[in-house]
Amino acid sequence: MPQDAAYRKYTEQLINERLGHVKSESDVENLEKKINCGQIEEVIAQAESELALSRKMAAWKPWEPLIEEAPANQWKWPI
Repeated sequence: MPQDAAYRKYTEQLINERLGHVKSESDVENLEKKINCGQIEEVIAQAESELALSRKMAAWKPWEPLIEEAPANQWKWPI
């Protein structure tokens, strides 16, 4: 399985698991324990940030080839 497909599969599994918790748990404290990522407000803020980033990535299309060659030491670290 290619690496990006593995990430996609893991991410989809995680999202579906969390969605299942949200649908089945009405008590916020129990939901926080099941998701185990902090307070529910923090989880919501993180989800909103991830959604905003995914929309930007769709516009940026970072998976496409570069328009022009990168400068010589662009990807060298540390310089």
